[in-house]
Amino acid sequence: MAAKKILMLVGDFVEDYEAMVPFQILLMVGHTVHTVCPGKKAGETVATAVHDFEGHQTYSEKPGHNFGVTTTFEEIKAEDYDALVIPGGRAPEYLRLNPDIIKCVRHFADAGKPIAAICHGPQILTAADVIKGKTCTAYPAVKPDIDGAGGTWCEVNATASNACADGNIVTAPAWPAHPEWMRAFLKVLGSTIEP
Repeated sequence: MAAKKILMLVGDFVEDYEAMVPFQILLMVGHTVHTVCPGKKAGETVATAVHDFEGHQTYSEKPGHNFGVTTTFEEIKAEDYDALVIPGGRAPEYLRLNPDIIKCVRHFADAGKPIAAICHGPQILTAADVIKGKTCTAYPAVKPDIDGAGGTWCEVNATASNACADGNIVTAPAWPAHPEWMRAFLKVLGSTIEP
């Protein structure tokens, strides 16, 4: 397996597990991961939130850890990266308003590079208009965004542990899907992991 250089988009109140766990998994298998946040420099942090499923009509939210920004967003070049990861939480709802984020995401989609998005992360994909004709999943509240962007909705299973891969795009509904989501993303990356 050739190691890949992966870009991860984060922002304040990104979902804690959805940033930390993929970051650690991808490093563990030998990839390089640069975390970036518009307006923050390498060495700074973003606040995270832990979203949990406790029987309410929607997820609950608790303070998470601080998550390190390793690279300054304003200095990156998307063409230098092999793949993109977009965690969920509340960060995607405002990151998608940044035209430089949209330009970055379109680069990965137009080049056919692997993209992994989870939970609310697909909100950035819909804003970038890159999922038309693609089958995707996300946190169920994002279904109208996917439908409106011309994507085909992949139903979330009862435990929110499924992932959906369509070509270069791998999506999942929430952190319980990490095993399936990361397994599918590693396959798209060309990484081999023994079961």
